[in-house]
Amino acid sequence: MFKLIKKANIYAPESLGINDILIAGDKILKIEKNIEISGLGNLDIIDLGGKTLIPGFVDGHVHLIGGGGEGGYHTRTPEVLLSHLTRAGITTVVGLLGTDCSTRHNESLYAKAKGLTKEGVSAFMFTGGYKVPSETITQSIQKDIVFIDQVIGLKTALSDHRSSQPTIDELSRMASEARVAGLIAGKCGRIVVHLGNSTQGFEPLFTVIEQSDIPISQFIPTHVNRTMHLAEQGMEWLHKGGYVDLTAGINPDKGARGSIKASDFLVQCHTKGIDTHKVCISSDGNGSIPIFNDKRELIGLKVAGFASLLYQFKEMVLTCGMTITEAITPLTQSPAECLGLAETKGQISPGKDADFLVLNEQLDITHTYARGICHLKDGVSLIKGTFES
Repeated sequence: MFKLIKKANIYAPESLGINDILIAGDKILKIEKNIEISGLGNLDIIDLGGKTLIPGFVDGHVHLIGGGGEGGYHTRTPEVLLSHLTRAGITTVVGLLGTDCSTRHNESLYAKAKGLTKEGVSAFMFTGGYKVPSETITQSIQKDIVFIDQVIGLKTALSDHRSSQPTIDELSRMASEARVAGLIAGKCGRIVVHLGNSTQGFEPLFTVIEQSDIPISQFIPTHVNRTMHLAEQGMEWLHKGGYVDLTAGINPDKGARGSIKASDFLVQCHTKGIDTHKVCISSDGNGSIPIFNDKRELIGLKVAGFASLLYQFKEMVLTCGMTITEAITPLTQSPAECLGLAETKGQISPGKDADFLVLNEQLDITHTYARGICHLKDGVSLIKGTFES
């Protein structure tokens, strides 16, 4: 019931120094320099000896029930397993559909999100997918967001040969419907916008905000670092006050030609004086990574993993010279705020959920706690999904 974490070097994301943390159930109760407890029988004391403690990663873009399928039925990627998330430090996850809205369904995605939440992490979802009109559970974007607990917003796709090529009017109506639903339900109600390799990039989004009353904060453009052209537009979008979501696994060092690493995107923003508090980094985990030739023919397919989040965090600190606070903010606090989850997620603070990671001197994850429960201890998964061997 109660846990006392002693001598943790806390980044909340801001540096708090060495402190103790008292946890009651799944919540952080108190953070102080020295907490002494007596007369409490059911108390688990964990002495970290000065090790670094950061918030659990908030991953806002994951294909929880798999993705892909662009190369035929056999190329549908598998469902996410609980321990794959917790080993990667993900304690809050948001699922969505991708290209395939025919053999993948939002009903199944909802069931997966509920299942993962039961298994110990916090899982949410975006309704919709690439297809327009949007595939939903209740046949209404607004009703999905208002009445279904796990649904926090909408997903669509632009600037990609696989999208439904929505018009500006269609995009505006979807954004408005999701926004109103969010206001009614007290959720973020935002619309995640997959951006492909098309040269138009952000242009439809810029047009919507210029021609309507829809605020720029209504959209979460994602995969913004897949090309330099998109990255430059993304920096302009940030400058105007919008959110952007970078994909951790998109990396020119690992074969993503013409792309820019998430860490380098942030460095360029800092160099240009662009505020980065609305930059989020997600994994696109278990999504397919299709490889198309110049004729847009599929010539290869890979599956996105989750280790890219920690890789980018370490890259930012060890290679780019960022502080730990600067490096963890786009993985924790910023996505929590963007996704409307900041009341309980994204920070180490009294009243928040007890979601945190313990790091060693090499900044590798040794322990993962989700809602107060230890899922990973000394690099070993203590808790696995229901059907994991």
